[in-house]
Amino acid sequence: MKADPQPTIGSTELQQAVEQAVRRLQQGGLVAIPTETVYGLAADASNQKAVQNIFSAKGRPADHPLIVHLAAPSMLDASLANRSDAWFKLIAPWVRDLPEEAMRLVETFWPGPLTLVLKKDKHVLSAVTGGQDTIALRSPDHPVAQALLQAFGGGLAAPSANRFGKVSPTRAADVSAEFSDQADLLILDGGDCIVGIESTIVDLSSGTPVLLRPGAITPEQIEQQTGVRVLQAGARADSDKVTPRVSGSLKAHYAPNTPLRLYAAGAALDCISQYPDTKSHVALVVWESEQMRDPQVLGASHIHQIPIPEQSDLFASRLYRLLRDLDDHSWELIVMPEPPMGQEWDGVRDRLQRACFGSGPPVSNHVSS
Repeated sequence: MKADPQPTIGSTELQQAVEQAVRRLQQGGLVAIPTETVYGLAADASNQKAVQNIFSAKGRPADHPLIVHLAAPSMLDASLANRSDAWFKLIAPWVRDLPEEAMRLVETFWPGPLTLVLKKDKHVLSAVTGGQDTIALRSPDHPVAQALLQAFGGGLAAPSANRFGKVSPTRAADVSAEFSDQADLLILDGGDCIVGIESTIVDLSSGTPVLLRPGAITPEQIEQQTGVRVLQAGARADSDKVTPRVSGSLKAHYAPNTPLRLYAAGAALDCISQYPDTKSHVALVVWESEQMRDPQVLGASHIHQIPIPEQSDLFASRLYRLLRDLDDHSWELIVMPEPPMGQEWDGVRDRLQRACFGSGPPVSNHVSS
């Protein structure tokens, strides 16, 4: 396995790393790439065998759709002065219907952590869409990912670069550790991911925009900046229609190997006390302003406090890194505070709830939806 030193944008090292990655992708291989959300395991979205290699490497169910990543048009087609026309030219080959609302979201939030689900064009591989008639598209806001996409000249299917259901990677080292048995995996090191959780997913395939996965971009922000109202899943009038399957929608996902539980405000010790068999090595995650001074805690040598930021964006950017680091230190139990209410916290709340459900040794956790 090769994890390249983090290249400087515009440097010869980056150019060489991108060229090597393009060759690997053209040959049907896999490349781990950085994005602003998490690291992705990328393959040529038009190559059936390459796409199937993603599922094999991750242990991912074949009916679980992938997100196709596209280059931004700024350098892709300089001949189109109108940015909207440039985006349309880029997206149109992948879809058979592109609603006006979708273009408003694209023009406002792409490149960025927003995935759109649309009706797919007939040429799109069924393996990419999990056998559905919809496709998920986004353009990542990361200079290394964009350099690769523009050099490659096509779409890249790229789910998170981890074993299916486990904690997503936000550092190149995470990918190396996850796929330590695959020595030939090429990893582009783009530094730590800034957003830290997967993209927001909005379904526009049935006329009414519906939120399928919360993330850093909230429905409130979308409506404020574009006028497009995004409903919660099940809130639309035609909610009896089948909702497209999307990445990260299983009840158990993003899960550490260590049992993970959430505690309500002021109830950390009550939460820990529910696990009397845990005699040592409890990781107690607390808000930075609320580190405990209680002698009952300080005197419990088996409880170790780890502070975490109280700002939703900082919390999100550090969440997966924290879970992976705690997993590496043989804790018997991880307890974390329940996120506050509010759309800005919905993304991390969603990830934590799924992580709790799937956490712990494989024999004891739940892996179905």
